[in-house]
Amino acid sequence: MKQRLIRRVLALSMGLLLLSGCASGERPPEVQSGSDALTWFDWSGYDHFLALAAETYPDISLEISTYAGSNRTGYSWAQMRGDDIPDIFITSQILDKELAKERLADLSGCDFVNRFSTSLLDQVAIDGGVYLLPVNNTMYGIYYNKTLMEEHGWQVPENFAGLKALCEEIRAAGLIPGVVGTELTGNTFSAVFNLAKTSWLTTPEGRAWEQAFLTGDATAAGMWEDTMDYVQQYIDIGMFETDPGALSNSALVREYLGGRKAVFCTATWASSITELESGDQLGLMPYIGEDGSKNIYMYNPSSYIGISKRLTQPGNEQKLEDALKLLSLIYTPEGQAAFQTESTPCVLSVLDSAGISEDSMIYDAWMALRKGRAFPMTYARWENVLADIGQAYKDWFRGENGMDGPGCIARMDELQSNYLSTQNTVYFCESTASFTLEETARLVGKALGSAVGADAAMIFYAETSKPGAKPSAGVTGKLYQDRINTDVSSTILPGVDGEYAILTMTGGQAKELEARGFDLAGDGDPYPYLLVVKGGGEPEEDKTYRVAFLMNSYTEEVGERFSAQVEKGSVSLFLREWLTRQKTVSPDGNPWS
Repeated sequence: MKQRLIRRVLALSMGLLLLSGCASGERPPEVQSGSDALTWFDWSGYDHFLALAAETYPDISLEISTYAGSNRTGYSWAQMRGDDIPDIFITSQILDKELAKERLADLSGCDFVNRFSTSLLDQVAIDGGVYLLPVNNTMYGIYYNKTLMEEHGWQVPENFAGLKALCEEIRAAGLIPGVVGTELTGNTFSAVFNLAKTSWLTTPEGRAWEQAFLTGDATAAGMWEDTMDYVQQYIDIGMFETDPGALSNSALVREYLGGRKAVFCTATWASSITELESGDQLGLMPYIGEDGSKNIYMYNPSSYIGISKRLTQPGNEQKLEDALKLLSLIYTPEGQAAFQTESTPCVLSVLDSAGISEDSMIYDAWMALRKGRAFPMTYARWENVLADIGQAYKDWFRGENGMDGPGCIARMDELQSNYLSTQNTVYFCESTASFTLEETARLVGKALGSAVGADAAMIFYAETSKPGAKPSAGVTGKLYQDRINTDVSSTILPGVDGEYAILTMTGGQAKELEARGFDLAGDGDPYPYLLVVKGGGEPEEDKTYRVAFLMNSYTEEVGERFSAQVEKGSVSLFLREWLTRQKTVSPDGNPWS
């Protein structure tokens, strides 16, 4: 593929200069209007890179849109469907290749694309074009206490027979061979699917089955029996013990591996440590295949990045040039290093030229990736059934609800069949037009206020972050014209759920507070508030109102002044029930009466 890209650059160099903007150009002043700042979707993990970009290109101005909602990936694709993406688009999954091709610029002719391996480019190519590039890769495998292994003279086994023999020795030493994370059912889902990848699931036959299963043209029955037998063997030798308390992945590693209760831990977790609190070193080994010929690691990009296609339109030449400079910087050794810190020991550079030290915890995983023994984590297109399938596997591992391997196969077929037969009925509302951020805040205010029996609701909203005052709640996502299901409704919710607050104040005080806004940083530069009153209109000056607030959306001073009462209640449930009753919503409709 790399040779094909180079030929395209040579043959179409003039076209690429004009259309993909992969070279510098003068800014035509007569066609520039509005802000020259590039808009950038806020995404975790980019802080060090943004600092490097500011130092390298001080003349490039960025306007960073904030998002404090509960579904960052879902919101990025809601923006994509609504044709409202920022100039620099970032997401964690490529959920819709055709939409990406429609909305994003083709980067395949850019010089920095040639810094990738051909195999990696083949994975992200869409009809010969490249629209979203992985920023870096996080490696996954089975964690183990490396120091404890060395003290006993134990080696990472090469095949299942060796793993079984080792587990017998571990048990004889009074230890648990391995634990598996069950707090999140994605752990158990991945544990089973990753073992399937040590045999058939990564073959052409396996990929064809997955495609057919997801569209309802194949069943798990008839394909998964051997894998389930192999998983049962992992259970039998003690590799998939479950913690009764369902600890988080990090707590599981620290408690069992750090506490020397177990040797191995299977968890879909990007470790932030290489050394346990006891001083023991943490290691990462592959999923062991039955005959050892296909011992594999998993990898997953922390994010993908692309450029809005509108930057290729006349008048946006400077913005396109600036955007390409930033992407080119990401794919330099310095840019990649900005994502690799002491707290990200499992993160690998995506550059073909990158290296790694032999004493690194993920050295073997890096070698496996280069040799084709590492595969992408299964996630995209499984989102609607993944958690429930993982729950079936969790029941199996725990010996609960009579679940076993054959039962899991039947459950997989049942869940997918139910989803495919009801996917058109999971939408409980429809937005007849796209909302502004303020209009979305008004909608959330109506839903919250009516659900909790308040007289009014005070909602703060934020489109961009202010220095030193990154919001953790409030409304930061817009509602777009579309059918609404749980995934869509979650994109406009705050990241804090389970509680809300009632503050008591007069109408005059409420209007005064709305005018002052939410001064999160205490520096006199507040985020805007929106006051939504039952029945519409303005509140009466001297009348007392019970005003509903989202959590983390008022200052401590305001909470004390107006006797904030924190109540239990799910805002996500309130919103979903309110939308279901409305059936359709529009920016100027749905009165709260």
